[in-house]
Amino acid sequence: MYKKDNAIWNKSFDFAVRIVKLGQYLQENRHEYVLSKQVVKSGTSIGANIRESIRGQSTPDFYAKLSIALKEAEETCYWLELLRATAYISESEFVSIYNDCEELLKLLVSITKTIKTSLKTKISNS
Repeated sequence: MYKKDNAIWNKSFDFAVRIVKLGQYLQENRHEYVLSKQVVKSGTSIGANIRESIRGQSTPDFYAKLSIALKEAEETCYWLELLRATAYISESEFVSIYNDCEELLKLLVSITKTIKTSLKTKISNS
């Protein structure tokens, strides 16, 4: 399941596991169903899009899938902030999972910037 040489693949999978557990906690203990479904949907989509990108048919396809993963990571950060602001999760619970989300965001920003630069270079050299 894990890819030894792919940090973002592994980090996004571990993050998705944490998000699913958060969703379960919110539904079972806090009886919160709307926000929990939103955060689970966006939080698990990050890894799904990363996984799909690895099988991309081309560099632009790879970039497109990672861009979607980046958007999903931003959305997940939003839902986590909202869960904290509405006291569904504590500050300590928030900080722990939010830091993981921020780490994924930083990785995705770095990767997509690199790919975008590479694509621009290829176009200008054509």
